[in-house]
Order: sequence, then C-alpha cells, then structure tokens
Amino acid sequence: MKYSYTKASGKTIFTKEFQLLFAFFSVTIFMLFATHNLLLLKNHNFEQDMAETLKQKDDFVKSTEKMKNEIAYIEKQVDLSEEVFTKNSLLKDSISNLFDLVPGRIVLSEAKIMENGLILYGITPNQDVYNFMLLAPLRSIFHQTYSSFYPAENGWLRFVSTNYLEEETVSEE
Repeated sequence: MKYSYTKASGKTIFTKEFQLLFAFFSVTIFMLFATHNLLLLKNHNFEQDMAETLKQKDDFVKSTEKMKNEIAYIEKQVDLSEEVFTKNSLLKDSISNLFDLVPGRIVLSEAKIMENGLILYGITPNQDVYNFMLLAPLRSIFHQTYSSFYPAENGWLRFVSTNYLEEETVSEE
C-alpha cells in the first residue's frame, strides 16, 4: 500500500543538528587537548627554568664560598704584611738607635744582629773610651755583655763585643 507516488528519501544519522553538535564537540575536545599540551609544554619549560635557576644558585653559592676563601686569604696576607712591616719598622728603629748609641770616636766595622743578641766589631782609641761610651749603654740594654780587645796596626784597639739577652726576655717579646 502505497499512498505516494514519490519514493521516500532515506534518513541518515548525520543530520544538520548532529553535524553541528559533532563540530562543536570536536572543536571543544581539540581545544582541551591543545590547552593540555600547552600546559604540559609550559610545565616542562618551568621545570627547565627551575633546574637552571637551581644550578645558577649552586654556582653562586660556590663562587661566594670561593670569594670568602679568597677574602680570608687576602686578609691573612694583609695581617702578615702588616706584621712584617711592623717588625721591619721596629728593626729599622732598633738599628737606628744602635748606631745612635755608638759614639763618634768609636768606629764599627761590622754588626751582627741575632734573635737574642748582638755582636759588634769595631775600632776604639783605647779601652777607657769603649768602657765609658759604649759598654755602659750596652750593659743597660743586654743582660750579658762580653768584650775582647786586640791591638790594631795604627795603635788603636780592635774590639769584639758580644751581647746577649736572657732567654725568658726573648720568648716574652
């Protein structure tokens, strides 16, 4: 029983509404995957940046430690140089005072400075000049003073004066 002269058209599942709904869900799913992939990429970049920042931090900590060590070394060198400068100044003053101590009539030919003593070689017109002008100041400075004399070619006396400080005094300085 046919009531129509035209043949019925076949119905398909892909109607206009279905196609619109499929396109909407396809675009939505694509956008979700794209957003997910973008977030994964950003997370990966963030982790790389964080690792690089941690590496830089470690490098800065190491360089800071190295600088601290260098500063400590330089400070030690400065302290050592100041100590040497102070000792040199004291030694210079001591030598200057020693030569100021020697009167004009006595001529020194050699002076040996030791840690705990002093040895002087020189020429004096006579033993009395030496005893009054040089021996008295030496005895006030040193604990032990020994002098020996022998004649020179010109009639004067050559002398060797050996002067020592006590060990306790040297260790206290």
